[in-house]
Amino acid sequence: MNPFKPLAGVALVTGLALAGTVHAQETLTVVSFGGAYGAAQQKHQIDPYMKETGNKVLFENYTGGVAEIKAQVESGSIQWDVVDIETIDLERACSEGLLEVIPHDILLPSPDGVAATEDFVPAALENECGVGEIIWSTVFAYNRDTVGDNPAETIKDLFDTENFPGKRAFRKKAQVNLEWALLADGVPADEVYDVLATSEGQQRAFDKLDSIKDDIVWFDSWSQAPQLLNDGGATYVQSANGRFFDAIQTENKPFNIVWDGHVYDLDAWGIVKGTPRLEQALEFVAFTTSTEALSGFQDVAYGPPRKSSMEMVDKDVVDHLPSSHVDKGIKADGIFWADFGESLGEKFNEWLLQ
Repeated sequence: MNPFKPLAGVALVTGLALAGTVHAQETLTVVSFGGAYGAAQQKHQIDPYMKETGNKVLFENYTGGVAEIKAQVESGSIQWDVVDIETIDLERACSEGLLEVIPHDILLPSPDGVAATEDFVPAALENECGVGEIIWSTVFAYNRDTVGDNPAETIKDLFDTENFPGKRAFRKKAQVNLEWALLADGVPADEVYDVLATSEGQQRAFDKLDSIKDDIVWFDSWSQAPQLLNDGGATYVQSANGRFFDAIQTENKPFNIVWDGHVYDLDAWGIVKGTPRLEQALEFVAFTTSTEALSGFQDVAYGPPRKSSMEMVDKDVVDHLPSSHVDKGIKADGIFWADFGESLGEKFNEWLLQ
C-alpha cells in the first residue's frame, strides 16, 4: 500500500514504506536557515524523505522574513514550495494569504497510534498555515577564553557596557532586540508585549537600545553568530541557541550560553501559496514532521514539538533544550509581531540610520 497516494482529503496512513509512487518524480524546492540546523534537517528530514519517496529536494538557505515569499506570490512566479518559517513571520504570511492551509488530517500519528493533533504541543498547530518543527530560543553567549573574570549573566548586564564592556553582536531585526531592551529597562516579562504595543513603550525600547548603540555589531544571519564569538568580533553574541550548542558540542568551543531573558518560539513548515507541487509539498510536510524525524533535532538542541519525539531525546541533551528553561524566558508573541511587525520594522530601520 502506498501511504503517499494523492491526498484528496484522505489522511495519510502510518506506514512509510513506499513500494512505488503513483506520481511522477518531482523536485521540491525547500528553504531554511542553513548552518547546523540545516544540516540536522538534511540528515533527519530531507534525506529520509528523498529515500522513501524518490522525489528530489533542492534545499536552499534564506534569511527569514516574508518579503521573498510575498514577491513570489504576488508575481505569480513561485520559486519555493516549502519554507521553514519563524512563527512570528508565519502569522503575518498566513494572514496576508501568502501560504497554503495545511490540513491536520495529513499529519502522521505517533508510533503507538496517538493522533498528531494530540501528540503535538498545541502551539505547533495553532496556525492553519504551519506545522511546528522545533522549539528554539534566541539567547546570548560569551567566550570564556576572552570575556574576563566578570561576564554578563543577565539581559540587564548585556545592556550595561560600563560594568560589562565589549561589543555586542545582534541580528539586524526589531524582534527580540526590542523585547530585550524593555527587559533590561525593568519591564516584567509578562508585561513586555503590553508595553511594546504603546508608542511610549516603543520609544522606551529604542531609548534603551540607544544606550548601547555604539557598541552593537549588526549581522544578518544566525550562521554569522558563532564566528563572531569565536574570532572576537564581539564579546557577547545573540543567536539561536542551537548555533552555540553545535559549536560547543562539535568544535569544543569555550562558549557559555546565557538563558536569562531568552525569547523562545517555534519554527514551522509553511507551503507557499500557489505552488504547482502542492500534493508533494503536503506529503513532504507530513513525512518530515513524523515522530522520528523531529526527534533528530536533539542534535542541535532544539526541542521537538511532539511528545512522542521528546521521549526519544537523549537525557544528556534535555537540559540544553529551551523547553528546560522556560521559567527564565518569554514566549515570542507571533500575533503581536503580525500586527506590529511592519511598523516596528520600519521604525527599527529608521533608528539604525540615525
